[in-house]
Amino acid sequence: MSKNVIVGQSGGPTSVINSSLAGVFKTAKDLGADTVYGMRNGIQGFLEKRIVDMSEKIRTDLDLELLKRTPSAFLGSCRYKLPEINDNRELYDKIFDILKEYDITAFFYIGGNDSMDTIKKLSDYAILINSPIRFMGVPKTIDNDLAVTDHTPGYGSAAKYIASVSKEIIRDGLVYDIKQITVIEIMGRNAGWLTGAAALASCEDCEGVDLIYLPELPFDVDAFVEKVGELFQKKNSIVVAVSEGIKTADDKYIFELTEHTEYVDSFGHKQLSGTARYLATLISEKFNCKSRAIELSTLQRCAGHMTSRVDITEAYQVGGSAVKAAFEGETAKMVILKRVSSDPYICTTDLYDVHKIANVEKKVPLEWITENGTNVSEDFVNYIRPLIQAELTPIMITGQPRHIVIDRESL
Repeated sequence: MSKNVIVGQSGGPTSVINSSLAGVFKTAKDLGADTVYGMRNGIQGFLEKRIVDMSEKIRTDLDLELLKRTPSAFLGSCRYKLPEINDNRELYDKIFDILKEYDITAFFYIGGNDSMDTIKKLSDYAILINSPIRFMGVPKTIDNDLAVTDHTPGYGSAAKYIASVSKEIIRDGLVYDIKQITVIEIMGRNAGWLTGAAALASCEDCEGVDLIYLPELPFDVDAFVEKVGELFQKKNSIVVAVSEGIKTADDKYIFELTEHTEYVDSFGHKQLSGTARYLATLISEKFNCKSRAIELSTLQRCAGHMTSRVDITEAYQVGGSAVKAAFEGETAKMVILKRVSSDPYICTTDLYDVHKIANVEKKVPLEWITENGTNVSEDFVNYIRPLIQAELTPIMITGQPRHIVIDRESL
């Protein structure tokens, strides 16, 4: 019987998503897979039969190591929402016809919430038509909002980057003896896991950011202005970290209070941008001070030079665990990370029903946010600190990180 498998990447990239891809590829080959196929640009590219043989791209151990350390999505990604099965059975028939054409026995999808929705629907259709193909989800998202798993690969490295640049921004603000505010805008639509990572900047050589606002609580603009005014009485330079998705009590995004371009993706998600710019301008006008808005944007998710060794190792492990489970007959599952201990840090992998994970969003517990809503608790810091430990530096060539890239002909 054939042991051809296929793997794809979906959603926003991370600095360690390719480590999961490497884990899938290496484990599948070690366990006897005949061919490991890669789908270009996820399920969307798969439907167009843009499929590559991974062995033609990853030929040596050095290639595999470069893949692990290359940020972003090697195979390319997509934001493609599969319809409900009953709404378009012809599409699902097409997918399974292509799987049959390539003699696929196992399908792996590396991604976040929307990707797990894809695994759920495909595994449901496999049961419906009595297909033996196994479908496994490999967790990935810097947002850390996947249910059940303790955390998601990609989050630790993004948090490490956010904490590090927050410290550097704070240092920069101390250069001049003038009143100024810097507002750092950090990714996070509904969950503040990333923004909370800015709290890690507070340590023995840094006083930390002054205010942290997460989307789990309503944002009061007037209270924010008042709080900044109080801080200006004590210090000149103020640094604030805000989630891009903070909203007012009447459910209006802060970035919508100013002029903005509205873009909505296939999953109905608005593009969020401009929150920091609005708040920095507001404070500048209110207190006649210098202001700066810094949007970390894509920098926080693809900073391969700031990768956490814990993170990249776990990313590789979840990829390998998904393959082992599929080869043992598991399907419709996602690999999860289970924390055994925080000190010393010990984490293992397990499996969980993807139906109980897909479309369920994990937010920061309210008890991990301070009572006044302007910071996170020590419990939050203790949760995240183990995930940013150690480094795996890029392979440097002529002073720059060397990446492995897929040829343009495969696009």
